[in-house]
Amino acid sequence: MEQVLDIYQRPYDADYPVVCLDETSKQLVEHVRAPIPAKPGQIAREDDEYKRNGVAAIFMAVEPLTGKCVTDVPPHRGCLEFAWFVLHLCDVVYPNAKRICLVMDNLNTHSIASLYATFSPEQAHRIASRLDMHYTPKHGSWLNMAEIELSVLARQCLDQRIATLSELANEVRTWTHSRNADPCPIRWQFTTADARIKLRRLYPSRGV
Repeated sequence: MEQVLDIYQRPYDADYPVVCLDETSKQLVEHVRAPIPAKPGQIAREDDEYKRNGVAAIFMAVEPLTGKCVTDVPPHRGCLEFAWFVLHLCDVVYPNAKRICLVMDNLNTHSIASLYATFSPEQAHRIASRLDMHYTPKHGSWLNMAEIELSVLARQCLDQRIATLSELANEVRTWTHSRNADPCPIRWQFTTADARIKLRRLYPSRGV
């Protein structure tokens, strides 16, 4: 935990950006009956019945100090999808960064092994050499600031019925462009000193 909190205290450095990464799922839901749009004196109405169309994944990466966010909407969330998302971060989003500090939770796909399972050894090694991977502790995923962006995305974009993967991708892409046009840096307040006071039960006690 302290390692992650110390990372969050680093000043901005474009050569060594700190990026938080996480993913979530979205149930694809289709209307069975067409909604009735709002009109003067009457709110919009939609039927409770719906049709399930499967589940899609949403990957989120956010650079807290600048507010820059990157998203992707693949049909699944596995090692292959994780590897391709990380490749995009390295080669497209941060091509000039010397190393990228990735903060993630301990999901089993969040590893160098996913790169080697997806790409050639040479490509995987090239990508891995540009990454510093750091993990939040077990039951401590709240330390990952990507969860904050996913929460904003859920409230502003995903709180509606979305029927298909392409529709979801379009909605998330539109939200991402809008978010980056007016970025909101994350001002993380919880420090290592705070942790030692508020979470002292997690620290070993010294005998007298």
